[in-house]
Amino acid sequence: MTAGHIYEFREGTRARTLYTFCDACNHIPFCGVGVRVEDGAPRGLSAWPGHLNRPCAKAYATLEEQGSPLRLTHPMVRTSPKGSRDPGWRRIGWDEAYRLIAGRLREVRERHGPDSVMFYAGNPKEMRLPLSRLASAFGSANFATEDSLCYKLHVLASLLLFGVVIPAYTSLDGARSVLLWGANPAASRPYMLPGLLRMRARGARFVVVDPRRTPTAERLADVHLRPLPGTDGALALGMINVMISREIYDREFVERWVHGFDALREYVSRFTPERVEAMTRVPARDVERAAVLYASERPGTVFLGIAAPQQSTNGAQSYRAVLSLAALAGNLDVPGGIALPTHPLLPYTVVGDEVLRPSDMLSLDFTLLSGKIEMRDRRADVDRVPVWAELIPTEVQANFLPEYVRDGVIRAGVFFGLNVAAWPDRQSYAAALDSLEFSVAIDEFYRPWTHDHVDMVLPAATMYEREEPFAVFGRRVYRRQRVLEPRGEARSDWRIIFELAVELGLGDRFWNGDTRAAMDWILRRAAGVGYEDVPIPEGKLIPPPGPEEFRKYERGLLRRDGRPGFPTPTGKVEVWSTVLERHGFDPLPAYVEPPFRPSADYPLILMTALRDPLYTTGRHKWESGWVRDLRPGPAVDVNPEDADARGISEGDAVTVVTPRGRLMARAHLTYTMLSGVVGFYPGWSDDPRTDVNVVLPRVLDPISGYPDYTYICELRRGWE
Repeated sequence: MTAGHIYEFREGTRARTLYTFCDACNHIPFCGVGVRVEDGAPRGLSAWPGHLNRPCAKAYATLEEQGSPLRLTHPMVRTSPKGSRDPGWRRIGWDEAYRLIAGRLREVRERHGPDSVMFYAGNPKEMRLPLSRLASAFGSANFATEDSLCYKLHVLASLLLFGVVIPAYTSLDGARSVLLWGANPAASRPYMLPGLLRMRARGARFVVVDPRRTPTAERLADVHLRPLPGTDGALALGMINVMISREIYDREFVERWVHGFDALREYVSRFTPERVEAMTRVPARDVERAAVLYASERPGTVFLGIAAPQQSTNGAQSYRAVLSLAALAGNLDVPGGIALPTHPLLPYTVVGDEVLRPSDMLSLDFTLLSGKIEMRDRRADVDRVPVWAELIPTEVQANFLPEYVRDGVIRAGVFFGLNVAAWPDRQSYAAALDSLEFSVAIDEFYRPWTHDHVDMVLPAATMYEREEPFAVFGRRVYRRQRVLEPRGEARSDWRIIFELAVELGLGDRFWNGDTRAAMDWILRRAAGVGYEDVPIPEGKLIPPPGPEEFRKYERGLLRRDGRPGFPTPTGKVEVWSTVLERHGFDPLPAYVEPPFRPSADYPLILMTALRDPLYTTGRHKWESGWVRDLRPGPAVDVNPEDADARGISEGDAVTVVTPRGRLMARAHLTYTMLSGVVGFYPGWSDDPRTDVNVVLPRVLDPISGYPDYTYICELRRGWE
């Protein structure tokens, strides 16, 4: 009997509870769930014993997805030319699929070099580590992930400012204040909301920054700031202005550990609360109240959104301005403040995100990062986003895929979880796929807007059908179980990568295809325990080698050379970034107005980086019938005042008109939206008339390469 299985007998039916990790919220193993299985079918979910996180609506939706008719169940190869109305898919076996893929990749490598092949990890994110290893072993400098749209800008901004990656969601123990900026955990991370509510009950005070009235803001905020989309940087600079002008910043920390403070003081002097109100529509008194609260109620921590605040043409600088608030308040690496782990169990999470610095991953070089660093000058993005290429050695910036293909830099691609509808102007990404000499997509579901443009499609196992990888919560390691047999011929992402590596002649670097042996290798080196030594469901607690330390920058615990300070070029927190200065960018967290402003023809701001409690960025909708029943079609959130001015009522058919095209939706009237701002949920990718990324322009941040997900529009009653 497998450890952790619970057997119950009812009328001759064997039932058991198996344990896995849910990837429904953010496509990574955050929550442990127990799945009740009877006669090989899932019958319900429960919390994994010992985990604080419980299943939410998105988790339950995954049960229904198991039987979706859109599931991919066998490998397929295209028989019709690219651009044909019907790809003419032919079913093939796995052995033939591996031979075809390996053969085509070798051909491209021989003609154009190994860097002409891109290896891409989208959603879910659990295949990142082995795919990154495969890219390096193959010889390609071009491994990319969907973090080009998400978390890695947080990493970039943290490294520019602090030289280390500060957690976007830090320990909440002992904090007297929380700056919750651009995050709505009630929808995106519901398992975290109870802890935040308990903090408030204990007396912690909250500044919430979000243009919308969300359940998070309504239940937590002492001060709720509602800036116009795209103006976060101006708001942060206004709060810095208040902290400096009132001298309520941490003077001792700033004098010792902040580089460029005098220049920042001079720059923010123009961002008075009154001017910030004119730029953001946040009342000047609220700008002052928020700054005073966060600066005065120390220690304070942060809870930062990793989507909307970053996804703008000024995203890198705006995010640096937000992080600078924490630095000026002296809230870094202090008890109750922003915690930096003293003894991280792994240098990276199980999905490849750095714990402190990218270079720390060299201590357990599973991704062959040392090879990536040697190949850095060959990266496709080195001339387009040089700051990113310097500070993010783990992956290239994927948002320039159309340019890479157009310029002949990328000729083939291995794409796990790719969704072209994730990008503004998705048409250009579909066209790039059409132009590749060869591409293969691996996914759980067939999505024609992406897969009709590739040469091969492989079926991936769902979270219930795979055992890789393990997970780490704090200092406890957990193994997962395969709850259900894979549907059809689906295989786990890890297995596909390892078996493809063997076919490519790289088996000696992939444990000859044995994924358990690879996980055992990682755990023995990082935690001193073997894979089989981790019991299910309780997991294995790995005691730290020493006590938790704070103010590590004072004792040389952050720098590799052992000197006091931060691992930045100056050894200090760089509000004046010497890295940005060297690459010709403004070294201060400068604010630049959004490129598109309302006009007479397009008086409304279109906001699209929204999260729904039922699904995340389009997942768990078309594959789940009950979610479709709750939200049967695209809706646009509109303030009743804006709706009334246009003769629009609740549920009316409306056309969202932008300079680039039109969208069809139903009107949802709600005071959660600011007047002058409308919200459109992404993810309606099956019909271009309802996919907002078809009508968004492709405008990228020059520092990070991130796209802007806001635009301008008008609403008209009826479908045009």
